[in-house]
Amino acid sequence: MSAKSARLVDFLPYLLSITSNAVSDRIAAEYSSRFGLKIPEWRVMAVLGDSGAHTQRELVGATRMDKVAVNRACKVLEERGLIARSPNMRDGRSHHLELTATGREVHGAIMPIALKMEEHLFSGLSAPERKTFKDLLQRIREQAGEKEP
Repeated sequence: MSAKSARLVDFLPYLLSITSNAVSDRIAAEYSSRFGLKIPEWRVMAVLGDSGAHTQRELVGATRMDKVAVNRACKVLEERGLIARSPNMRDGRSHHLELTATGREVHGAIMPIALKMEEHLFSGLSAPERKTFKDLLQRIREQAGEKEP
């Protein structure tokens, strides 16, 4: 495709972005209505639920969100009693954030919903196609300079 004839809808990074947003929005509608969580809040909870305590700086890298969005999400989650801060013994300027017991309960309730939505959204792909798609996404992330999360 030449630069003159290029259309935004044919630009792969654009398609990837809007598809990702559509999938994220669809899943977010479920946990927003049931749990009152916005996308940034759920992303923070998902990372903490998956891999344990993180600093806010680590959460910025893990979620690929900017530090303002992570900070806001953490404040909301802390106010709701879903995450708690503890001192970072390695760096007194930061704290570790982790899910509280209530946060773990909410995370545990959301994950089956998220997995059911994943199954629904990708039901049009066969198991081999899903694996290929996942492999291709990983290769694109690596090409973009990312490492395994």
